[in-house]
Amino acid sequence: MGLEPAITDMEELKSDPALACLLSWNAAAVEGAKQDRGQLTIYVQREQIREACAILRDNPACRFEGLMDVTCVDWYPQEPRFEVVYQLLSYTKKARIRLKVKLNGDDAALESVTSVWLAANFYEREVADLFGIHFAGHPNPLRILMPEDWEGHPLRKDYPVEGYR
Repeated sequence: MGLEPAITDMEELKSDPALACLLSWNAAAVEGAKQDRGQLTIYVQREQIREACAILRDNPACRFEGLMDVTCVDWYPQEPRFEVVYQLLSYTKKARIRLKVKLNGDDAALESVTSVWLAANFYEREVADLFGIHFAGHPNPLRILMPEDWEGHPLRKDYPVEGYR
């Protein structure tokens, strides 16, 4: 028995409360969606990520109270190079979703979501430190894992295996 194929047709997915909420708020902010293995992924425009997160947290149909993780995927050498991934949890609705924002390698920056969830503070610092993504408006953008004098971002795929010498 194989896995069911992923659903990528927005018409089939728009009955999901989270996607319906974002589409009714700003359909242009949603670049796409996919449901795979029972989990919904919504691609959001980078300029709209903070507001989309606030909508999903505050809307009674969604109530995604918890930010479980922020991470990044480096697709080097293809463009857009990065995907910043937000894992959200609704305790009250017992639901999870994933938001993704695509970023080009030469412009790897987006707005911080620390004003929506304080938990984003350390997650964004980790992504900034290891991947070099800049989070505009972050309250404390200091390095968190690497020493201040460290050159580069070690989880980028083009980072030398033995570091810069």
